[in-house]
Amino acid sequence: MTYIFVYGTLKTGQPNHHIMTNGVHGKARFHGKGRTVDTFPLVIAGVHNIPYLINTAGTGHHVVGEIYAVDDQLLQYLDEFEECPKMYQRTLEKVSVGERDGEPGENAAENSILDCFIYSTTTYQADWLNLPIYENYDAFGPHGLVYAEVDQC
Repeated sequence: MTYIFVYGTLKTGQPNHHIMTNGVHGKARFHGKGRTVDTFPLVIAGVHNIPYLINTAGTGHHVVGEIYAVDDQLLQYLDEFEECPKMYQRTLEKVSVGERDGEPGENAAENSILDCFIYSTTTYQADWLNLPIYENYDAFGPHGLVYAEVDQC
């Protein structure tokens, strides 16, 4: 199993969360909530209002998300879903583990640090750095930038 940190549409309550839970493309086990140790700009951009974590550590926020342990089958599917390496890249980043439904994350003490893969982008338009930067993405948040599902072939 490999740890993945999700911060966007794959989180609980978000439009693509079913990918993490339906078992069709592999197995995922929720490990806990988390927050990136480094700061990153998280923006909502493009015609589909997609959340992008821009791989420029040291600016932005400690991004909030969820940690999952995924099998190789789901990891491969997520690479395809995230159009890695064309649209996103998968990099290893340190994530601070928070609580799991009021309990410490499984096999990890609360506030421990895990190495997790994160999908981030290095190919972005320069003006994206002028967009509002978010700490915690919500497709239905007060920003009014509702995620428009992208057709997956």
